Amino acid sequence: MVFALAVLFVVSYFIGTFPSAVMVAKSRGIDITTFGSGNPGASNIARALGTKFGVLVFALDAGKGVLAVILGFIIADRPEAYVCAAAALLGHMFPVQRRFKGGKGIATGGGILLATNIATGLVSILVWLAVMKISRKASVASIAVVPLVPLLFVLKGTPLWEILTIFALGVLVEIRHVSNIKRLLAGKEHNVGKA
Repeated sequence: MVFALAVLFVVSYFIGTFPSAVMVAKSRGIDITTFGSGNPGASNIARALGTKFGVLVFALDAGKGVLAVILGFIIADRPEAYVCAAAALLGHMFPVQRRFKGGKGIATGGGILLATNIATGLVSILVWLAVMKISRKASVASIAVVPLVPLLFVLKGTPLWEILTIFALGVLVEIRHVSNIKRLLAGKEHNVGKA
């Protein structure tokens, strides 16, 4: 079991490194790392190529989280699924092939939520969309929705270990948004649809 989980951790990490945004942008002749915020994520793709491509990248990145969770469930149960999910999230954020410069983790995290707690995942996505529509900033929606997830877990009566796990993953996502927080405080953060 330990060996199998270790193998799946590595596999899940490399699933997470799949460069969805980079490949979609490249297919349209754009280097997404030099456009807008430079982040290889769905929001920056939407700025560069339009909403439909942003949705495509979100779905691809979310799929990485879903696939990792499925791998964990194949060999055991929820704890193993979260181990694989964490590996995919790390791979998405810190891909070894791109010198550990990856995305912020919102879409992949959303996929993890949908695969482990579909109701919480759907609520989180709806809240993200609402905050983004009001603020016109994807980063504000992302920063706001992350603390909501463990709260929803608490309200559902989710086991403590799972609450702590999702909280730890959320902290990692928030840390990846430090640059966004700095731009927000300086009044220089990008709006949705604008580079």
